[in-house]
Amino acid sequence: MQIRLMNDADRPALWSVIEEAVRRGETLAVPMDASSDEAIDWWTSGKEAVFLAEIDGQVAGSYYLKPNQAGNASHIANAGYVVGESGRGRGIATALCTHSLAEARRRGYLAMQFNFVVETNEVAVRLWRKLGFEILATIPRAFRHPARGMVGAHVMWQSLER
Repeated sequence: MQIRLMNDADRPALWSVIEEAVRRGETLAVPMDASSDEAIDWWTSGKEAVFLAEIDGQVAGSYYLKPNQAGNASHIANAGYVVGESGRGRGIATALCTHSLAEARRRGYLAMQFNFVVETNEVAVRLWRKLGFEILATIPRAFRHPARGMVGAHVMWQSLER
């Protein structure tokens, strides 16, 4: 697996990874009927960096990294992750998160915060906890899950200071 910075020519490959998550509407806070350009722009615009995970030359996942807030709160990173359906169960999310934590440290961030982890995304919640994140709070009824109705969203955090 190779994890590398995304470039503009990668937009179609990124769409091939995020389209299913957008259409399912179970984990990402983007309209389920978003066009490919709208969804890709939502994933990439305003981000400090966007990375892609490739296996055998095929994009299998992505993450973005950005400051969680500006100014005096810009020392805390924020990231989002997506793995394509064909890449599930192959350690891609673990690799992306591990890479993002190292990249955030390299860029001088002191902590990582996830503002909105849908509580029904149990595989991700379990993985983020295994990788050192703690749940600080759960926002009740924060997400309209297409099958489960109104569900909560976790705010998760971990220190990057050693």
